[in-house]
Amino acid sequence: MKAAVCHEFGKPLMIEVVELDPPQAGEVKVRLGAVAICHSDVHLVRGDWVNWSSDPPVIAGHEAAGVVEAVGEGVTRTRPGDRVVVSLLRSCGRCFYCSIGSPFMCEGKFALATEKRIHAQSGQPINQGISTGAFAEAVVVDQSQVVKLPADVPLDRACLLACGVITGWGAVINTAQVEPGSSVVLIGAGGVGLNAVQGAALSGAYPILAVDIVDRKLAAARAFGATHTVNSKHQDVAGVVEALTAGRRADYVFVTVGSPAAVTQGLGLIRRGGTVVLVGMPSAGATAPISIGDFVYNGQKVIGSNMGSTRLSVDVPRLVELYQHGRLKLDELITARYPLERINEAIESIEGGEALRNVIVFAEPGEAG
Repeated sequence: MKAAVCHEFGKPLMIEVVELDPPQAGEVKVRLGAVAICHSDVHLVRGDWVNWSSDPPVIAGHEAAGVVEAVGEGVTRTRPGDRVVVSLLRSCGRCFYCSIGSPFMCEGKFALATEKRIHAQSGQPINQGISTGAFAEAVVVDQSQVVKLPADVPLDRACLLACGVITGWGAVINTAQVEPGSSVVLIGAGGVGLNAVQGAALSGAYPILAVDIVDRKLAAARAFGATHTVNSKHQDVAGVVEALTAGRRADYVFVTVGSPAAVTQGLGLIRRGGTVVLVGMPSAGATAPISIGDFVYNGQKVIGSNMGSTRLSVDVPRLVELYQHGRLKLDELITARYPLERINEAIESIEGGEALRNVIVFAEPGEAG
């Protein structure tokens, strides 16, 4: 199969023919139809996550959808021919976190965490970046990483459910559990931020203020449900927030970009008793200052949202149903579609800040030959 391989952080990915081993016990092989490019993938291939990510050679990509082609021994959740979303989230169903309903924090042991299923033609092992390695025509993942799709949901839209949608929407609905009528500020109107906007709109929040530095993204935020927008390059964000909240500032601020400056900004936008929700992943080692005394006195909270506190088998079907009934936007998230051979161009477009989500599209599984 073909894959886009990172041989050196910061260098262009190389399109190569690689070998994919058959799925082992509890694993499935999925022939991919589409994979979206997330900022986390960009962080990985640029070397921003040197303390967290796999070393080269590595295949990034973790926001995918396709058709199950083969299953290993003991697989019960899916079978060949199923159309599925493929996510980075693995869950064993038995550990402490799975048992308390937090499978997104699973600490179970998986063979795929140490064994290599992808090899160069020379035999050299290749790492699966972000637990998936989906910048390739096919992947082998744990069965817990896939969720079955209805036949009428296109794979290039469905792949967005694997990360960007569940992360943004889930931060609002699952992690923060925003109440109707709450005032919400969202810093960053990219792919994750727009899905947080959708979550806020579906929760009945008001006002919903989207903050960004790109006017086109702010226009998109209004289409996704923001009631107000502000370009932080040209306007006083704190002043706008105070004007919308009778001077109290916001009940919730969601920081959907991995920027220490954005986190610092968010900390100054919540009311007494308010909550800042950190969603975007920064470069390794990033920090932001907190005025401890102010937070104690004001009863404020800072919480992290790991992948939108997602339970894949619960949340993905809910999101699919919302999409089918016109309540969730997916089509509008896609800025452009590219073949695998143009993946470096697609990544550069993401880094430029204008794209929401660029999607790599393969031949429809079953037609690829």
